[in-house]
Amino acid sequence: MSLPSDLLLLLAILALVAFGVLLLASASSVLGIDLSGDPYTFAKHQIFYGVIPGVIALFVMMHIPYRILRKIVIPFLLFVIVLLILVFIPPFQTASSGAARWVNVGPLSIQPSELAKLALVLYLAALLSSRDVRGGHIRETLFPFVTVVSILAFLLIAQPNLGTLSLIAATAMCMYAAAGARLPHLAGMVTVAGVLFLVLIRTAPYRLARLITFLRPETDPKGIGYQVQQALIAIGSGGMWGFGLGRSRQKFRYLPEPAGDAIFAIAAEEMGFIRIVLFLLLYLFIILRGYRIAQACPDPFGRLVAVGITSWFLVQVFVHIGANAGIVPLTGIPLPFVSYGGSALVVALAGAGILLNISKYSQE
Repeated sequence: MSLPSDLLLLLAILALVAFGVLLLASASSVLGIDLSGDPYTFAKHQIFYGVIPGVIALFVMMHIPYRILRKIVIPFLLFVIVLLILVFIPPFQTASSGAARWVNVGPLSIQPSELAKLALVLYLAALLSSRDVRGGHIRETLFPFVTVVSILAFLLIAQPNLGTLSLIAATAMCMYAAAGARLPHLAGMVTVAGVLFLVLIRTAPYRLARLITFLRPETDPKGIGYQVQQALIAIGSGGMWGFGLGRSRQKFRYLPEPAGDAIFAIAAEEMGFIRIVLFLLLYLFIILRGYRIAQACPDPFGRLVAVGITSWFLVQVFVHIGANAGIVPLTGIPLPFVSYGGSALVVALAGAGILLNISKYSQE
C-alpha cells in the first residue's frame, strides 16, 4: 500500500465533495428562493441527505475488507432489483417529470438506479473472477452476464432512464474486457448493444427528438436545444478566470437544471478555463489512481471491482461534461461527488470507500 497516494486519493474525493457543496449553494440559490424563499435549501438538503451519510458510508466501506462483499453480491443485487420494481408501485413511487425513478422509504426518497451501479459492479466482479472468460464457456459466463444486465436494462428502460442504462452498459463492457474477454464476444455485445440503443431511440419520440436536437440544436430552440445553447453560453462566458464563485449569470433562470444536469456549465462560468482545468485534474487523478489500484490488486475479484468503480466514475464524468459541452446528447447523468442528489452522492462515496479499501491490499 502506498499511503501518500491513498491519502491523496481520499483528499481528492473529499475536496470534490466540499467544492460540490459550495458550487451547489451558488448554482441552486435562485431555485431555492423560488421554491422556499431560502437560497440554501438545496445545499442544506445535500449536506444532510448526501454529504453526511455519504462520508459515513465512505469511511465504513474503507474499513470493511472488500473480500467480504463477495458473499453478499447476490442478496444485494436482488434487493436492488426489488427496489427497481417498487418504483412502479404507487404506494412506494415518487414520479418526477413523467419518470418513475424514486422509492419512498419513510421520509426519504431513494433512487434505486444509483444503487444499481454499485450492485452491478460487485456482481460482475464476482461472476467474471470465478469463471474462465477466455475459455469460451458461454453458458457459465456470458449467459449470466447478459441476463443480469438485461434485467437491469429492462427495469431502467421502463422508468425511463436511458442515461443510467448507457452508464451501466459501458461499465459492464469495461469490466468484461478487463476480465480478458475474447474480442469476438466483446465486439458482438457492443454491436448488439448499439443496435438496441438505436431501436430504443427510434421507437421513443422524445429520445429521437433529443438525438436530433443534439445533432442540430437550432431545431428545438425553446426546448432541449435551449438547454444545450445556454450551457454552452455559460461555459464560454467564463473565459479564462470566470466570474467568481457565486457570481453565475446563467443560474438566474436561463439555464435549466443548474444544480444537477448542468452544474458543470455553472462551474465553468464561475471558475473559468484555468481553474476548471485544475478541477478536472482532481477527477483525472482519481481515475488514474483507481486503475493503478486495480492493476496492483492481488486477486481477480478486487481487481475487477476497482476497474468497475473507476470505469463508472470515468464514464459518468465524461457523459456529464460531454452533455454540457454539446459533445454527447443530454442524458441527465450527474457529475460524481458534485451534482445535487443524495442517493447519487452516497452511492458514489460508498464506491470510493471500497476503492480505498482495495488499495490497502495492493502490491505496490
